[in-house]
Amino acid sequence: MAPVTADIHDLPLPEAVIFDLDGTLVDTVQARIDAWLAVFGEVDLPTSREDLAPLIGVDGKRLAREVAARAGRPIDDESAEAIDKRSGEIYEGLNRSPRPLAGVRELVDAIEKRGIDWAIATSSRKDQVATSVEALGLEKEPITVDASHVERAKPEPDLLLRAAEELGVEPARAWYVGDSTWDMVAAVAAGMIPIGVTAGSAVPASALEGAGAAVVVHDLLEIEDALR
Repeated sequence: MAPVTADIHDLPLPEAVIFDLDGTLVDTVQARIDAWLAVFGEVDLPTSREDLAPLIGVDGKRLAREVAARAGRPIDDESAEAIDKRSGEIYEGLNRSPRPLAGVRELVDAIEKRGIDWAIATSSRKDQVATSVEALGLEKEPITVDASHVERAKPEPDLLLRAAEELGVEPARAWYVGDSTWDMVAAVAAGMIPIGVTAGSAVPASALEGAGAAVVVHDLLEIEDALR
């Protein structure tokens, strides 16, 4: 039986909201999948869009090792790093005009009007983040913690805990909003309230619930409504 998630209006108001980036604030998941398909084609590791979808959001080096293992050709850390880096280069070529997902500006406005701090915590490499953050069209650049700031990216909680530290908030008083199962697992490990969003996700609501989401909403406007 699937876990029963709460209504977002029943959650305690947060002192901070921390967001994933790809698939949560910007509609970039398909470009991510396309980039991974391209790089695995280059190194002759068979995979598919269906196999990759549940892996989007996890640390890129781990994703590379997972695909290689499934193909019966395990790789070392150096090869995983090279594949991850090459995937990022391909992704940058594809991610020229990323589209913000519905409700970004409205949600940021609602958060700031309530005096709630917020930040972004993403497993993306530092050089992949700027284009997507710029696409959000915000008045000022948000606090962003990326993979370069920690040794271990999602599903480990390090990114989220670093973001909470940057904001000066206790993790238990923060919401973490993401679109992948890895986001939910990381939020649970960090002691934050995990909120899943499906509008830009590669996985269904049931997968987010199964990974520990306290609430699953369709889009960011539902979160904005709860904070307005």
